[in-house]
Amino acid sequence: MPNSNSILRGQLVQVYPAEKHLVKALPKMQKAATSEKLAAAFEKHTKETQKHIETLEQVFEQLGEKAVAKKCDAMQGLLDEADSIISDTEKDTFTRDAGLILAAQKVEHYEIATYGTLRTFAETMGHDDVASLLQKTLDNEKDTDEALTGIAGGFVNDKAAQE
Repeated sequence: MPNSNSILRGQLVQVYPAEKHLVKALPKMQKAATSEKLAAAFEKHTKETQKHIETLEQVFEQLGEKAVAKKCDAMQGLLDEADSIISDTEKDTFTRDAGLILAAQKVEHYEIATYGTLRTFAETMGHDDVASLLQKTLDNEKDTDEALTGIAGGFVNDKAAQE
């Protein structure tokens, strides 16, 4: 039966490539966005995701592990869904933006669940330095989710409903 350490490592080797894949997908979502505000949010999230990758590399280092990647089927599925939304919606519509926000929030919720669990495992194992790094990333993911909710509720959903 796997222990907390192997579960922590197993999830780190999945979230690491997930973040790397996301950092490549976000510019495509940014380009597909109609709203300048949403495009700016995707641009900001791309920069933050690059920092998340660097943080994960620090986490691996602090755990005495090599930063390795194992395919993350969950992120691949979420990003495939985002691609599908782009191809299934008309360009320059708020309907597309609403779909992009939905896809992005699904990604955020996956990341929130993952980083929350990883932080808890790190705390339980006495890796307070690692837990602190993971908490910062978790807080950032929650902030991004709230920002996307604000954009959706602020105007995108209303404009999409009128199309």
